[in-house]
Amino acid sequence: MKIDHVHFYVEDAKVWRDWFLNYLGFTVVTSHINSLHTCTEVVKSGDVCFLLSSPLLPTSPVAEFLRQHPPGVADVAFAVEDVEAAIAHAQAHGATILQSIGERRIGNISRKCGKIAAWGGLTHTLIEKLNFDNQITSSPNFITAIDHIVLNVAIGELEAAVAWYEKILDLQPRQAFKIQTDRSALHSQVMVSRDGSVQLPINEPASSNSQIQEFLNFNRGAGIQHIALQTQNIVDAIAQFRNRGLPLLSVPQTYYTQLKQRLEIPLSSAELEAIAQQEILVDWRKDNQNGVLLQIFTQPIFAEPTFFLEFIERRSQAQGFGEGNFRALFEAIESEQMKRGTLQ
Repeated sequence: MKIDHVHFYVEDAKVWRDWFLNYLGFTVVTSHINSLHTCTEVVKSGDVCFLLSSPLLPTSPVAEFLRQHPPGVADVAFAVEDVEAAIAHAQAHGATILQSIGERRIGNISRKCGKIAAWGGLTHTLIEKLNFDNQITSSPNFITAIDHIVLNVAIGELEAAVAWYEKILDLQPRQAFKIQTDRSALHSQVMVSRDGSVQLPINEPASSNSQIQEFLNFNRGAGIQHIALQTQNIVDAIAQFRNRGLPLLSVPQTYYTQLKQRLEIPLSSAELEAIAQQEILVDWRKDNQNGVLLQIFTQPIFAEPTFFLEFIERRSQAQGFGEGNFRALFEAIESEQMKRGTLQ
């Protein structure tokens, strides 16, 4: 199983098509896939494919979604070997089937797929796997692939969500985190497909003022909090994105002062200086000194503080999610919450 594409429901698909092109260097695959009620744009970078849909009429399913939620991710589509078997398995294990198996055209390719309900307004399209993926891969860019997608669920729902993804989509639990500061807390369980190509961390709030609870309040329910996009050169990528005006989360320089005090840091002074200049988070494991994890996060990209993007570089096949980076992100978002007045 792999992530095939992610479908955003937005107020103006053309505006967001241009946003991904201008800020992140995506290219247009297909423009103006219009039904009577919905306009859809398709953009790609490397193996990342985003569908962007907006309503043309109040009868559009996008319009219905936007009446219930702010703009964001409505569907995460997974490519599977046997879509009939995958839908049958999901149905047998209690999943709600929203669309039975049929043909769906994306660009110039028609593929067989079905759709199931997930959490909140989120759905999952299960789509037959292409054996010629290179035909739809765009030219190389800073962004090469989706690393992971993060789902936020309501307090007390983490265990049920983990069980659902294990039962319905055969994802397996890996790392678990319990992050707590003086102000707020969250619990997280990372779910991974058996081949490792799909990583889905699931978060729940562990305090009433948690940033996860803030997301749930503004999103009006569970949903996708962020998507992590892989890059092979995060320092140069972020320098480019900053030059284009992409708003990113700030990291205090004290973070890098403390970083330099850690023993056996696997970076040269010049590398660390460049990383600090771009405010990128750094983590590594003592048992794999070469496996460095570099991460940075945008501000929320829509009007409300819900969905954001992450950029990640895994050096020497660094695995998992660094707890130091996770905590640093949590504290950076807390700072933004305090600016918004949603965290005292």
